[in-house]
This record gives sequence, C-alpha cells and structure tokens, in this order.
Amino acid sequence: MNAVTDFSEIKKITMESLSIVIENGIVESISHRSGSAVGVRVLKDGVWGVAKTTEEKVEEGLEKALKIASSLKGKSKTSSVITLGTSSMKYVHKMKKDPREIDVEDKLVLLKEIEKHLRNKGIANSRVIYFESYRWVDYEDSTGIEGTSFVPRTGVIVSAVSKGNGTLQQYSERRFGITGFEIFDRYDFPQIASKTAEVAIKLLDAKSPPGGRQKIVMDPALGGVFIHEALGHAVEGDIVLQGGSILEGKKGEKIASSNVNVYDNPSLMEYGFYPFDDEGIRGEKREIIRNGVMVGYLTSRETAKDLEGSGGNGRSEGVNTPLVRMSNTYLAEGDRSLEELLEEVKNGVFLAGSRGGQTSPLEGIFQFNAEYGYLIRKGEFAEMLRDVSLSGRTMEILRNVILGDEVKFNPGMCGKNGQSVPVSDGSPYIATIAVVGGSVNG
Repeated sequence: MNAVTDFSEIKKITMESLSIVIENGIVESISHRSGSAVGVRVLKDGVWGVAKTTEEKVEEGLEKALKIASSLKGKSKTSSVITLGTSSMKYVHKMKKDPREIDVEDKLVLLKEIEKHLRNKGIANSRVIYFESYRWVDYEDSTGIEGTSFVPRTGVIVSAVSKGNGTLQQYSERRFGITGFEIFDRYDFPQIASKTAEVAIKLLDAKSPPGGRQKIVMDPALGGVFIHEALGHAVEGDIVLQGGSILEGKKGEKIASSNVNVYDNPSLMEYGFYPFDDEGIRGEKREIIRNGVMVGYLTSRETAKDLEGSGGNGRSEGVNTPLVRMSNTYLAEGDRSLEELLEEVKNGVFLAGSRGGQTSPLEGIFQFNAEYGYLIRKGEFAEMLRDVSLSGRTMEILRNVILGDEVKFNPGMCGKNGQSVPVSDGSPYIATIAVVGGSVNG
C-alpha cells in the first residue's frame, strides 16, 4: 500500500453466472458469463482517486489513482473516512449441491417440467427463468484489513400471463437464495408454478378496488417493499447528507409507533447477505428504528464520519465506487395473527405482492402497485381485486401500524446510480390506513 495516501484499498472481484430462460415450452436463451476485475481507491488530502487495473499492475493502478486524486485537489469535496483495527476475514459458503457440477441438459429437463405446470387453460404465456451466480471477493486496505469471501446465489422465477374477458393479467412467483442447486429440494417448484397459473387466471375475473383513504392490510411482500423503498432509501447516509431525505436530522426523535423496530442485517442468510461490505467492514446488524425512535442511518466509511455511524453498508456492483446500500432490511414482528389483523380492520382492503411503484425520500411520500388484493368484509376475505395501488405518507404509516407476529423476507435486486446489488426486505403483515386506488392527496 502507498504510504503517502491517507487511505487506500485494493479489491478484486471475480464473477461467474449462468441463466436459462424457457418460454412456452421453448428454450429462449442459455447465457454463461465470467470475468474478474481489480479496482483501487486512494484518499489523499480529502480527495478520492479511483482506478481499475489488473492483478499484475496493482501498484501502477494505485499510482494512477493517486495522480487522479492530486489532479482533483481543490475541485472535489473534502472527504474523510472511519478507520478500523487490523482484522482478517474469510467466508466460503458451502453448497450441498454445486450447480456447476450438474449438466445443463439435466437443468433443462427440470426447468421444462416446472414450466409445464404453468400451462393451463386461459394462460397465454408461460415463462421460467433460472439463474446461478458466484461472487469471489479479495479485499485489503492500508489500515490492515484483509477479507476473502465466496458467496453463491441461485434462483427461479415462474411467470404466467392469462388472457380472457378482454384483458391480460400477469402473476409471478420467485425464490432466490444464498444456496446451490439444493434450492430445488427446499421448494416445490411444480406446485409454485401451478399456483402462479391459478392466480393469473383468477385475476381475469377480479374486480377493481374501491378508491379512497381506508383501512388496509399489507402482506409481508408489500410491507417489505414499503420498508425498503419508503423508509430504507431515506436512511441511506449519502442521500441524507445530500439533503434528499425527510429523515435528515431526525436521529433521536420519535418518528413511529412504539411497536416499530427496523433493522438492516447483512449477516442474515437472506438474499442481501454479505460477510463484509465492499469497503472491508464486517456485515453486522444495525438498528434504524428502536421502539419508534430513529436511532441510526446506514453508512459507508465516508458518510459514517458525519453521521456518527459505523459503516458496513458500502456496496458496489463489481469494482465500481461503493455507495451506501441496504442489505436485508426489515420491520420486526408484532404480536397479532393475520386473523386478528383482519378482525381489527373489519372492512377494508388486503393487498399482496408488488409490481413496483415510486417513492420520494425527500417528501416522504410513496405509491406502490400490488399484484392483487381482496376486499375485507366483516373481518374476512371477500372478492378478489386487481390493479390495486397504494399510496401514502411514510411517517404517517409508521405512526399508525398494527403488526403481525411473523416476519417473511422477499429477495430482489436494488438499483442506485446505475449499480444493482442483491437485497432482501422483510415484514410481518401490517394493518394501517392509506389511500387505495388513488393518489397521495386523493
């Protein structure tokens, strides 16, 4: 490491992946990718220099990064980073069944069998997507931290599009994990595919939701999206320091009901797992909200200095510059069963799953689209609903929630500034009040 820098780091990332797409019984694509890259960063006089290099030319890469930092002096915002004690970390995930040892033809036979269960009367399009990926990381920095890790990820998405009554309706299910081919032992994918087709067909006869502000129950999938999108991005340190969050300056204030506890925990064996982040800080559970009080932000080495954080959420796609990112972010459980929540609501709307949406961390407002829903009548499920939207104000929702007694996680990919990383969000069932089928101000 270069002694003339304030801080420097070297990171090598090696990736390998395979994806298979089967649509309507036809193999649409089989894609295999692999490669590696080395990235270096140096901090000199409060200015970052970043460069990509190779294993053979690391020293040259560090010199290049140092020159970049020197050339930007006076033109770039002054930075400083937290430093930690010397440590050595090693994590290698053990797979019960290594997908790389299974022939592609055998995988195709299995996936085609799953896809058959999607093809039902009324289904116009059926699709199965399979992927496996592997990430090796070698990290070292000038403070004496060294880390090596190997993390595999495997997943399956099943999707069905139904046609009838002059409309098309889509429904999908996905199962991802920090796992190998044993994911097929963990989940009954033919059964999941059959259920997916059934829901897609039922959506053809589903009703439109009643609009307006009303009592609702969110399932864990939609509740997790709310926690990730509406709250999680608002506590990312870089967004806070850029003045883009409604939660700026709220540390120590009561912002939610006393039953609300929110965490980000990369050490959980969920899809956002990592043993250490892309700045060499060990992945550990971090509190965001404790008993309704805002207790901390998610931070990187740099943002931790200004926000009194501990870092650990600096993540990057490949060897790009780390950004403050979530990992496994979740709202902790309460003490109510789903039946008790439905009884509490009496009459309202149940919303399940997510088809995306939008949120503004600065304004604290959100709008999400559920995959489907049900009317709640006299504390029980009634007619099925489709094209259900949900909108509201983040802080208002957090102050008015009744929480279910079991947290469930849902995996996905989160994009930010052109970089995408694996995450998982979790939530129990949530009863609250929000606007259904309308705008925030509706």
